[in-house]
This record gives sequence, C-alpha cells and structure tokens, in this order.
Amino acid sequence: MKGQKGEQNKLLTGGDSLMAYKTEDQETQYCFPDINSSCVKEQHSNYGYNIMYVFFSLLSAWTVFLNLLVIISISHFKKLHTPTNMIILSLAVTDMFVGLIVMPVKAIKLIERCWYFGETFCGLFLIVIGVIFSASLSNLVLIAVDRYVAVCHPLLYPQKITITKMLMSICLSWLYYSAYNTALLIDNGYFDISNRTEVCYGECPVMMRFSWITTDLFMCFIFPCVIMITLYLRIFYVVHQQVKVINSLMKGGKCVTEGSVKRKSESKAALTLGIIVSVYLLCYIPYYICSLTVNSSTAINVLTWTVYANSGLNPLVYALFYPWFKKTVKHILTLKILQSASSLINIFTENEL
Repeated sequence: MKGQKGEQNKLLTGGDSLMAYKTEDQETQYCFPDINSSCVKEQHSNYGYNIMYVFFSLLSAWTVFLNLLVIISISHFKKLHTPTNMIILSLAVTDMFVGLIVMPVKAIKLIERCWYFGETFCGLFLIVIGVIFSASLSNLVLIAVDRYVAVCHPLLYPQKITITKMLMSICLSWLYYSAYNTALLIDNGYFDISNRTEVCYGECPVMMRFSWITTDLFMCFIFPCVIMITLYLRIFYVVHQQVKVINSLMKGGKCVTEGSVKRKSESKAALTLGIIVSVYLLCYIPYYICSLTVNSSTAINVLTWTVYANSGLNPLVYALFYPWFKKTVKHILTLKILQSASSLINIFTENEL
C-alpha cells in the first residue's frame, strides 16, 4: 500500500518534484509525524497550495461580507423590520456562519486531508454543521409558509403572521435542530472517544447507523422539501390568477385599487423568495442524490462545496430583485448609517430609488 501511495504521490507532484524525493519515507508525509497511526497528508506543489488557499479564503470572505451586509441592513433600518425580513435575517445569519466557520475548517480538511482540531471539536463541528444547514432549511420552510399566507390569505396575514410570532418560530427551529443534531451525534458515539473507529489518527469521519441516515434524510430534507414545493405550487397558481385579473383591469381602463397593487407586490416578493428556494434545491438535491448513490469522493467534494457556495448566492438574489437592499448597502458602505436617526430613513420612497 505504501508503495502504491508513493507512486500516486509521484504522479500528483509532477516531474520536477520527483528529484526532491528519493525514498518512500521521504515521499510520505503524515498529518501527525509523531503518532504511528497518523493519517497520510495530501501532497501538493507550493503553487497548488497557494491557489487553493487563496480561492477558499476569497470564497469565505465573500460569503461573510455579503451576508453581513444583509444582517446590518435588516437590523439597522426600522422600515425593514417585517416578519418576512426576520426570516431573511435568520437565513443570512446561517449563511454567514457557513462562510465564517464551515468553509475555513472544511477547506483545510480538503486541502490537507488532515483533521488538526482534535477529537472533541470533531463532534462539536459536526453539530455546528448540522444545526446551520438544518436551520437554513427550516428558514426556507418558514419563508414558504409566510408567502403562502401573504398571497393566498392576504386578509388573515396581519393577524396570523407577526414579527413576534415569526421570531418565536425562528428561535424554536434553532433550538429544535440544535437538540436534534446533538442527540444524533451522541447516539452515534461521536463523543465516546474509546469507541471511535477511525482508520487513522487525524480524520473526522461522518459515520451514522442506517436508521439515523434514513431518519435524517426524511426529517432534514425530504419532508421540508415536500412542504416547500407544495406551498410554492399553490402560491404560483394563485399569483398567476391574480396577475391575470390585475392585467385585465388595467387593459380595460379600470381603476386598479391599492389592494390590487399590494397583491402584485406580494406576488413579486413570493417570486423572489421562490428563486432563493429553487437555487437552494438545485444545490442540495444533486448532493443528496450523489451522497447516497455515488462513491466518488471527487464528485461528493464538488457538490459539497456547491452547497456551501449557495450561502454566498442569496445576497446576490436580494441585490437583483430587492431595490431596498441596493440602497441600504450604499448607506452602509458610505457610513451614512453612523448618522443620527439613519435607522428611520424611509428606504422605500420613490426619490431614493
């Protein structure tokens, strides 16, 4: 096996580096050289290391920066304190954590093929990942419910959906998934170091019993996705009918009421948030299918980072479809939010578009 590994290293490192390695011992590098059971470290050229670290660092910084803009915008400007935006705020927090915590740690693991952060943090990190992505999915479900009530039952929306109720729902979803993911890892023995069965020292494997895999797949993906798809099919059907009515009124020269304009605005919001949900599903569905059916580590790594990159895409959707986001970003970057009473600015008035 070591001979084969040495030959693979020769092929990966290229012809020039072959001169630098004369023996098998010199060719093989370990994650923890002082430990006999250490995992073998991945070998790259200095140029390859630099390119990968720069790329993942930029991706992480991009994700954190854009989502931080969303968080500051919604938190600072009073006009943005709506139930829908509370969910967008929660989603931005989860996306920022992906860029701040998940991406850097996973990048090191991908490049080095080594886990340098200890046994205990392995379990804690898996809990963090589980909570972040589960909470992210629950936010999308809340968005679907919010848009369904707003579009399909507009008269009930002010009573049924309030900021207080939405914040309670968000907090409960975070608490639920924190407890769920902690129980999952404890039951699978991630914090019982004596029962860990790593092939070598210096890895953080994801190993679950089949019963937990099935439960997790249903609870954290299939069931939420079915709810979202069902609600959005209903939403888009109602939106289509409403738009037809409004257009027919306008063509007939009849007065379009304020209520009709509001319904059209709600429909546009539903379409924008529907795009976010669609992008999410396009990133996640291939990953789940591949992880269950394909044994290629390369394919799984590519799709995993596609999932992570989704966290940096949501702010771009806001920038494309929400005029208020462009205006709040301009206020933030020009430091106008430091001015007194800047939080009371009406960012929806026409003279600020």
